[in-house]
Amino acid sequence: MIRLLKFFGWSIVAVFCGLLLGLSGAFLYLSPGLPSVEALRSIQLQIPLRVYSSDNKLIAEFGEMRRTPIRFADIPPNFINALLSAEDDNFANHYGVDPSSLMRAATQLVKSGHIQSGGSTITMQVAKNFFLTSERSFSRKTTEILLALQIERQLTKDEILELYVNKIYLGNRAYGIEAAAQVYYGKSIRDVSLAQMAMIAGLPKAPSRFNPLANPARSKERRDWILGRMYKLGKITEADYTTAINEPLNASYHVPTPEVNAPYIAEMARAEMVGRYGSDAYTEGFRVTTTVPSNLQEMANTALHEGLMTYDQRHGYRGPESRLPGKAREAWATELTKQRTISSLEPAIVTQVDKTGLQVLTRTGEEHVGWDSMKWARPFLNTNSMGANPKQPSDVAQVGDLIRVQRQPDNSLKFSQIPQAQGALVSLDPQNGAIRSLVGGFAFEQSNYNRAMQAKRQPGSSFKPFVYSAALDNGYTAASLVNDAPIVFVDEYLDKVWRPKNDTNTFLGPIRLREGLYKSRNLVSIRLVQALGIDRTIDYISKFGFNKQDLPRNLSLALGTATLTPMEIATGWSTFANGGYKISPYIIDKIESRNGDTLFVANPPSVPQGAAVTNGIAAPTDAQAFTVNATPGEAPAAPGTAPQTPAVAERIVDGRTTYILNSMLEDVIKLGTGRRALALGRSDIAGKTGTTNESKDAWFSGYNADYVTTVWTGFDQPESLGKREFGGTVALPIWMNYMAAALKDKPPHTQPEPEGILSLRVDPVSGRAASPGTPGAYFELFKAEDTPPSVNELGNGNAPGSPLPADEAAPIDLF
Repeated sequence: MIRLLKFFGWSIVAVFCGLLLGLSGAFLYLSPGLPSVEALRSIQLQIPLRVYSSDNKLIAEFGEMRRTPIRFADIPPNFINALLSAEDDNFANHYGVDPSSLMRAATQLVKSGHIQSGGSTITMQVAKNFFLTSERSFSRKTTEILLALQIERQLTKDEILELYVNKIYLGNRAYGIEAAAQVYYGKSIRDVSLAQMAMIAGLPKAPSRFNPLANPARSKERRDWILGRMYKLGKITEADYTTAINEPLNASYHVPTPEVNAPYIAEMARAEMVGRYGSDAYTEGFRVTTTVPSNLQEMANTALHEGLMTYDQRHGYRGPESRLPGKAREAWATELTKQRTISSLEPAIVTQVDKTGLQVLTRTGEEHVGWDSMKWARPFLNTNSMGANPKQPSDVAQVGDLIRVQRQPDNSLKFSQIPQAQGALVSLDPQNGAIRSLVGGFAFEQSNYNRAMQAKRQPGSSFKPFVYSAALDNGYTAASLVNDAPIVFVDEYLDKVWRPKNDTNTFLGPIRLREGLYKSRNLVSIRLVQALGIDRTIDYISKFGFNKQDLPRNLSLALGTATLTPMEIATGWSTFANGGYKISPYIIDKIESRNGDTLFVANPPSVPQGAAVTNGIAAPTDAQAFTVNATPGEAPAAPGTAPQTPAVAERIVDGRTTYILNSMLEDVIKLGTGRRALALGRSDIAGKTGTTNESKDAWFSGYNADYVTTVWTGFDQPESLGKREFGGTVALPIWMNYMAAALKDKPPHTQPEPEGILSLRVDPVSGRAASPGTPGAYFELFKAEDTPPSVNELGNGNAPGSPLPADEAAPIDLF
């Protein structure tokens, strides 16, 4: 017996010595290739890109991994206890390796012939997660053990736990315990209950098998086991255990909810960040602050949404999206799961029709749609005609119809449909180009096509102010007479005969330039371009930032036949609003690192303070070479870099020209096609409508000194908006709704009068300076060097008040 005991004793010693020699040999063999554990102190976990409004509200998050790192000091003690009870209850005592766990794994290997569990401690899991693969082999396990021993020598237990809880995958793209708490419970790990902590602590072992969304029964079983372990180990009281064990498994899927609905802004910021940092943009935890205030963006969303809905309902109801008669309720419910909500328009299926309205099935159950909300739904026949007014709900909908409803503030439902027409709105700060709001379409869910930035459409008459600016900078005055009369052109570029006409097909004869603009007379604009010359006009207009290739080299340019985006139009109009300076739109105001270090601060070329009171065209400064948009692969700026010298915008138009043109565009609001905007009750707004042939595009651009805003409406595949639809009926109401909200409680903000401006009484007939007693004389603005001669003066060669040849000042008839 004694001999047998000695044999077993020496056998154990031999095994121990063999293991020691084996580990020593493995260490000598593997140690040269082991990674440096010191790197764990500066490890950079993948953190998604987050985009915020200028007032720090979340717009979007981009990245494959949802992760929000948390410091050890911020982790609730109950969670630490739950985690250690589940994963490594001897964590505080071992040195990276737990021999009892390894012996258990070895026993399983002997019995089954393969490795069933790794016997890994949390430290070993840190080694594997940060340095190794998931391969199951002896060499990988040995390397894991050696790394764990090194980690324990160089890091504290708290540091090891912090690395572990931030690295582990916990299902549903959640990496780390803070992200998991947000995904499953919609709150921080600091705010979840004990039972919820135990559920999260059970996920590292098998995130799919114990997922509370996919496998709630297994998840609860695992949670309850962990709670039992915590109680058994004395980590919680019996009362805590009883309360937690009886708590229902209330996990549900939560995605990071944007605080601001600005998907087009988010996509623009994302694209610029990828241009700057490449794929690192998604993983380095950048925090991007945009130039967009949340309140202005929501105003823009509402204005465009309501404007397109109003236009759409004005043209009738096109019928249900589909019909599902005779199907069971279960089939209807299944169909609803396939339909997306489009810009607050929820899908619904009609289950009953009566005199009071409709009973509809929505995702939340049976609801009622009142008859009053359906009375607009005359049958759509074509763009210009509708059927008779419906007299009862059954004239509009039938059981089984898949329709759209809009939920109202009181939770009632309004009968609706998804508009087919599209639109875009962009609003800039004319002083520096900061994008203050942007909406690229009715619904990002339908298409991420950003019409504000990408849709090149003809701007129509909203382009005319650029022609008028060229005229005012080349000797014309607001009182110059231009002949609004029919004319035939044989254009060498068009290679055909062209007979332009006004929208009303009427002609007014010689009229003042001011009147030609607010009445939007096509022949006036054409004669201006003809007099200035195509090349000179294009050279001048391209200064506003337009690509010359987008500007047609023929007289149709005067009518806005260039193909330009709403952003390009708004950018050009900013020069009128800021006193003659060229600005460049930008979206990113600041970029910060994961640690809060400032990597980039925008320094856009801006209008110098007080510059609006000067005139002339200033020479560009060196600071104007600054480019806001980074080139692909641009490296981040070093943290703590010195403040940048403010960049100064280039003046491209005489300040007096923009001042006079501003007064002419104010008359468009007071007397012309923008009169509807008088309802805003503001004295500081100016703007211009634009409508293309057959009303395929409807525009309005306008501004005060705070915001310049452009609205475009039309169809993606150009077709008529309707015979009675114009910029003033479709785009202007959208612009008004936005600007009314944006300028609410703001005092009037106008351009100060620059030096070198004179206000003189003018004869409305001749455009010359009026004599005392001239009937109908009015005050007009002039540059000091361009004052007109007296009406009593005799002159030859030039028509009264106009640099045009005398024969152009009289009506002509070429037909």
